[in-house]
Formats: sequence, structure tokens, C-alpha cells
Amino acid sequence: MSIGFGSMTTPDPQATTREVVRALERSGQRAVLLSGWGGLSAADVPDSVFVTDSVPHDWLFPRVAATVHHGGAGTTAAGLAAGVPNVVVPFFGDQPFWGDRVQRLGVGPAPVPRRALNERTLAEALTHAVTDPGMKDRAAALGTRIRAEDGVARAAEVISGLKL
Repeated sequence: MSIGFGSMTTPDPQATTREVVRALERSGQRAVLLSGWGGLSAADVPDSVFVTDSVPHDWLFPRVAATVHHGGAGTTAAGLAAGVPNVVVPFFGDQPFWGDRVQRLGVGPAPVPRRALNERTLAEALTHAVTDPGMKDRAAALGTRIRAEDGVARAAEVISGLKL
């Protein structure tokens, strides 16, 4: 499991960290906790949680059972390309859209809005993400399709076909 909220900040990073750790314990998961700009804390975490500032998403996400993130467009794209279930915790802006899209695609549970994030809501989402075989299969299949795309070539093809 990877958990990080990128550049999103919380009023009390230590309290958020405690909620995340309790959710992990409640769901029986271990995690890489990406502290990011939000300042999730390395203090008082169990050995089942490894805390680091950041790790490249394209390297980390394919190596975890699921990823938890804020639902920014880039992070969501990386999570979907990795082929693992995504748990989206939207803060604001376009993030609720991406959380809804992940759920509608069947590759993640219902988004957990930041204001609703607590031990119970996150633990339920984590458990759903790692125990639903259909969700895991759909995420893997979508990741395979995304990784097979050649986005740069397709963009060049579209641009070269424009009549100016």
C-alpha cells in the first residue's frame, strides 16, 4: 500500500498521520507513507509503515497492492497506469471528479472526501481495495491498456492533422 497526498496540506499533519496509521492497523495493511508537502509525520509509526518524503510514482505504484492519494490528475494517471486499485481522498478542485471516475471505472472504492477521512472510513476503503478481486482484475486490465498506449505518437498524429 502506498499512501500520500502530494502537495495537499492538512491543518494537523500529526493527527492525519495517526488516522492513517490506525486505518492501516484496522485493515491489516502495511504501507509506504509519502509525507509530501502535507507533512505526514514519521513520528510514532509502527514498523509496518515506512515513511519517506517521496518516491517516483511510476516505480512505487506497480509494487503495492493499492495506492491512496488525493486524486490529482497526474497522480490518478500514475495510479491507473500502475494497474492497482486506487483509493482517492479528494481535497478540492478536480480531485472529486477523478475520485468519482476511478469508482465508476470499478478500479477503486467510493472516494473518501478529506473532511470525512478517519480511521473507519479509510480502513473500509483500504479493505475494499485489497479484497475485491473484481476491482483488482479491472485495475490490472486498465493498467495494461494504458501502458500499451503511445500517447506522444497519437498527439503528434492529431496535431499534424490539424488544418491551420
